[in-house]
Amino acid sequence: MQLSFRTFVFLACFSFTVNAQAVLTIEITQGAAGAMPIAVVPFSWGGQEALPVDIAGIVSADLQRSGRFSPLAVKDMLSRPSDAAQVNYRDWRMVNVDHLVVGKVMPQADGYMVQFQLLDVIKQTQRAGYTVRSDRAKLRWTAHQIADMIYESLIGEPGAFATRIAFVSEILEAGKRKYSLQVADSDGFNARPILKSAQPLMSPAWSPDGNRLAYVSFETGAAAIYVQDVNTGRREIVSHGKGMNNAPSWSSDGRKLALVLSKDGTPEIYILDQASKQLRRMTNNFAIDTEPVWTPDGSAIVFTSDRGGGPQIYRLSVGSGETTRLTFEGKYNARPVLSPNGKILTFVHGTGNQFNIATLELATGNMQVLTNSQLDESPSFAPNGSMVIYATKDREKGFLSAVSVDGRVRQKLVLQEGQAREPAWSPYVR
Repeated sequence: MQLSFRTFVFLACFSFTVNAQAVLTIEITQGAAGAMPIAVVPFSWGGQEALPVDIAGIVSADLQRSGRFSPLAVKDMLSRPSDAAQVNYRDWRMVNVDHLVVGKVMPQADGYMVQFQLLDVIKQTQRAGYTVRSDRAKLRWTAHQIADMIYESLIGEPGAFATRIAFVSEILEAGKRKYSLQVADSDGFNARPILKSAQPLMSPAWSPDGNRLAYVSFETGAAAIYVQDVNTGRREIVSHGKGMNNAPSWSSDGRKLALVLSKDGTPEIYILDQASKQLRRMTNNFAIDTEPVWTPDGSAIVFTSDRGGGPQIYRLSVGSGETTRLTFEGKYNARPVLSPNGKILTFVHGTGNQFNIATLELATGNMQVLTNSQLDESPSFAPNGSMVIYATKDREKGFLSAVSVDGRVRQKLVLQEGQAREPAWSPYVR
């Protein structure tokens, strides 16, 4: 039996469960053919005590999970230089490496000095080299930043390793469900709860500066929308009127939130001005209008509606109110998210009882289904637009997955115990 739009919206909010003390690990299930061969040599260390993290190992793992690189195993390295002057390029040509990363870490009074060089093995030249200051608590983040620099130098677009993901987790304690809003690094490490609740949490959405999350909580017994500072924990209720308060989405300037409210009857889309607290109603229709997201330029809102008889995706001009339908292929298209450049739409595409992640090139109308599992939900773009993270299920086990926008690279973000749902990939932290 095919789920109705109204039923699926409800089930999608509550069908995945997760452990509140979540620890995510990444499993690469499919890499791109022809990935670039690279070697990241273990960085030399000039201190007496052992470094708390393996910087080169983190950089190598980041590059590998992007699917664009094939790092050489440390055991297969013929030498381990820490500076370009020590490199014997013949060693690396013998093991078919195109690019080489060497580096060193030196103790400083207030932390560490990390230096690295990216070398072109074929041309025997330095492609990039940087010095980065860090401290003990930020060494993993420094490694992600280095991976971003290497990725951008070789691929020609920004990396997305020094970013974070948010997701909702759930655990059974003494037969009762406990919910948690978690924030983790993009590789799943450093997961920590920023909020725990005995009632459901849903719809996390990052602010453009990457420092706040808007989300829906039922902790008072009814739906309310909160905005919380990820670093300080300070939060405020921004919408708690009668009926539905759902699906917050930030404008690109961080000044407005698009919301779904049912205070006047059916779910409609509103814009909330954060400074003035004024609401502006954007839709007025007998159908369900929900899941709004802003276009990057702030001129329009993309949303889901069943006004045409089934769930499809529409674009609403903020200025004129004109509405245009965007999806036509299939009877179920919902949960839209725009790529950072606004050119690609990702969404949930349903056929029968199967719901998968798809993309639509807005300029051409070309649609591509990226996944093939039974129930995929809640897509979210990486800030460089290269990957989509989403929630899925396998044999009643809920977890997070990511897929490249061309469908060639796939990975699972697996909890050591429990399950996960509603992921949101952060923008670049300002």
